Amino acid sequence: MKFTLSWLKEHLDTDEPAEKLAEKLTMIGLEVEHLEDKAKLLAPFTIARVISAEQHPNADRLRVCMVDTGDGAAPVQVVCGAPNARAGLVSVFSAPGTFIPGKNITLGVGTIRGVESRGMLCSAAELQISEDHDGIMELPADAPIGRGYAEWASLGDPMFEINLTPNRQDCTGVHGIARDLAAADMGKFKDPGIRPVKGEFPCPVKVTVEDEELCPGFALRLVRGVKNGPSPQWLQQRLTSIGLRPINALVDITNFMTYDRARPLHVFDAKKVKGNLTVRRARDGEALLALDGRTYTLDNGVCVIADEHGVESLAGIMGGEASGCDESTTDVLIESALWNEINIAQSGRKLGINSDARYRFERGVDPAFMVAGLELATKLVMELCGGAPSENVVVGKQFADERVIDFPLSEVKRLAGIEVPLPQVRRILTHLGFVIAGNGPVVKVAVPSWRTDVHGKADLVEEIVRIVGVDQVPMTPFERGEEPRKPVLTPMQLRTRRAKRALASRGMVEAVTWSFISKQAAELFGGGMKELALAGRHKTIKHKSKVYVDGDIHTNTVENAFSLLKRGIIGTWHRISAKHLAAYLDEMTFRFNRRKNANLFVDTLRHMVTAPVLTFEKLTA
Repeated sequence: MKFTLSWLKEHLDTDEPAEKLAEKLTMIGLEVEHLEDKAKLLAPFTIARVISAEQHPNADRLRVCMVDTGDGAAPVQVVCGAPNARAGLVSVFSAPGTFIPGKNITLGVGTIRGVESRGMLCSAAELQISEDHDGIMELPADAPIGRGYAEWASLGDPMFEINLTPNRQDCTGVHGIARDLAAADMGKFKDPGIRPVKGEFPCPVKVTVEDEELCPGFALRLVRGVKNGPSPQWLQQRLTSIGLRPINALVDITNFMTYDRARPLHVFDAKKVKGNLTVRRARDGEALLALDGRTYTLDNGVCVIADEHGVESLAGIMGGEASGCDESTTDVLIESALWNEINIAQSGRKLGINSDARYRFERGVDPAFMVAGLELATKLVMELCGGAPSENVVVGKQFADERVIDFPLSEVKRLAGIEVPLPQVRRILTHLGFVIAGNGPVVKVAVPSWRTDVHGKADLVEEIVRIVGVDQVPMTPFERGEEPRKPVLTPMQLRTRRAKRALASRGMVEAVTWSFISKQAAELFGGGMKELALAGRHKTIKHKSKVYVDGDIHTNTVENAFSLLKRGIIGTWHRISAKHLAAYLDEMTFRFNRRKNANLFVDTLRHMVTAPVLTFEKLTA
């Protein structure tokens, strides 16, 4: 889950620095994996103007540019291959010694086709701002020459990336993260509420849900007369700051709602939908061309949204290309629904789709926010695209089942070992959205709809302790008793540890690798089922004029070693003498003599090979 500091401040009134917020997030169970500050990363990059751009004497596609860097010194000569390099262009300049994040290199003074180059004019991809690498960046003509680009472009917005545990679906949106930080005294939570948008006419599209177990609730609304185009700058910046590509206003609104409120939505072009919508199980053999450009063949286990002509969307996972919204869309159907978490997980795995919608729905979304999310999305559509909204169509449940827990306050001491007074318990749980009633030793606690992971007393203790601070839990040793301690490790475990230490003392490093194997190897042992395949891209390997497609990128080291052994050592299927193998190992030593422990590794391989003659069967046995 990614978000920026400015985005967080839309939901949290705080003056705390990013570093302190990151530390607190980790302490309350939302582990921060990465905190990126582009202002620091891009500090060396400055705004510069190209004074002249002449043809390179030795290359048709290169230009020799003289660049004014704004520091008062003489213009700098830069060799540039961008097609848009021209005199008068204002762009971004990096001097020698600058680290280029998009290329993972440190720039130096170079000579390109016999002409010296003392810097670089950069593309957006080289600064990791976007994926645009077709040319160098073009800034407005009035951009201040010599000023830092990051400062001028307002890129001083730290980006957080947190690693969520599967139970915290409420924190798959920035709104939920802000609530937790407010409970931890990091600021004041902003929750102004959502006002309903009044419908101007009945929605002409009806919805039928055939299986309420797969779809407990479904809400739909039509907005007529929208003007779909590029989303405004603030919305595009929100999405690009976390690595998403802006598409158009309608689609960008759904992506924004997914990350802002943990509420995935879908928009249909109403003119491309034929008749009414039906939520049902797919029929065996049905297919859908999805928004990712791939065609998926479905079966009865997949839940879909269909019109009179067939499947239009993979429910809770991905929409279809045929009914997608583009610049020509004038009438839009906005869908907000609840889906069965297990079915979404099974369908996504079966189809090999990892989408932002699936990520949230398989963890469970806030059921009480289904209609409210539709109202907020309608408000954004009308603000950005105009249009007239219909009344809502709501099928199934709109609210979650109430959960009330009888909570003895003594449970905190019993399970966590710390004393937390009732006023502090009340404050913590109230800030997290719980409702607490009573003043006695046992209080009643109502669980909010977005906390689908809280079911009992121990869960409430966990909530209290993580906000109070795990570091407040005292370190208390277990009682050892009077009897002597028994050995913990078996003799085999002790020998294994000694062997590992002996190898490590000689400079070797243990590799704990993935246990995955290739499909072909799994089939030899009765496996290789499609359902067990890893979701990921296939890679193509070319070897000796033959092309191999390897779908298991994360295979284990032993299998990779045998693969290299077969390709590099034996190459053919004839017998190999130990003499030839030793010669090969000598070559390995020569090739890798600069690598640490290479000789030790090769020596170990030599001692492992003791047979005078090796066959392929023996080598792979």
